Amino acid sequence: MILLMGPAGAGKSLQGHKLADEHGYAYISTGEIFRLFLTGKRRAEMLEGKLISDQETIDMIDKVFDIIDTKDEFILDGFPRTADQVDWLTKQVKKGRFEKPVVVHMDVSEKETRKRLALRGRPDDTAEAITERYRLYANKTQPILQQFRDNDVTVLDVDADGTPTEVYKNIVTALGIPEKF
Repeated sequence: MILLMGPAGAGKSLQGHKLADEHGYAYISTGEIFRLFLTGKRRAEMLEGKLISDQETIDMIDKVFDIIDTKDEFILDGFPRTADQVDWLTKQVKKGRFEKPVVVHMDVSEKETRKRLALRGRPDDTAEAITERYRLYANKTQPILQQFRDNDVTVLDVDADGTPTEVYKNIVTALGIPEKF
């Protein structure tokens, strides 16, 4: 399992899809799952940049894990984002549900994040939502990188400020897998 982590706009989806397509991995994006299945108040909160609760997130990703072959390599984008989610994932690894993951931390500057999200143009990419998402990432998600390290999970810090091609090369180099074209 390869976990792609980084703030909104880091290029996780773009790079995750490319890795999946070129190496035959399954690609799972919690953001895409939420955009498909959340409605009403929960969807409105997500569009404001608020994170979905840990339990809702865990319940949803748990259902996804039930329908895929977790023994095969897969890419997971957007999970975990909190300490409780890391705890849940770590327990699943200890139970043998899947192998210990490798975390690819896509390190991108706030300036580049804002630029990319402005170009993306999704309805939930308002200036306020971007600010809130980056704040939540800095305060809740980024600190869990150390939690992974404390649980003996490999965390690869990858420079994600470059072009998509440069970032992809940085990722495959860090993972030690061959680059395919």
